[in-house]
Amino acid sequence: MQLWPQKVQNLAKLRGAFDRALASTTQRYFCAVEDGEIVGFASLSMKYSLWQEALLANLDELVVDEAQRGQGIGGALLDYIVDVARKTGCSRIELDSAFHRTEAHEFYERRGFEKRAFLFTMAL
Repeated sequence: MQLWPQKVQNLAKLRGAFDRALASTTQRYFCAVEDGEIVGFASLSMKYSLWQEALLANLDELVVDEAQRGQGIGGALLDYIVDVARKTGCSRIELDSAFHRTEAHEFYERRGFEKRAFLFTMAL
């Protein structure tokens, strides 16, 4: 998988998470398709946030096929997702991005995102 190349995927767990998200009213999946082929994918989650006192969107994944990058697909997907979040009533959209993904950071900053916090995580 191009988004997490070092991660060994458990296909049964991945399918279960995918199916639960498809059935959810708070998660949405988006695909960019060119000539009948998926060239980009993104997922969006929404939740009510006390910090925002409103609905908050989180861009969980955004990936464009390596061979298709630099053609505006990621920007078009992001613009569409931001529009969906806005029309759904979200007051803000957030995402996290690994430290080493400096090109992705520049991509998001060029589109108006700003660094606001660190993400802390703990495996359970």
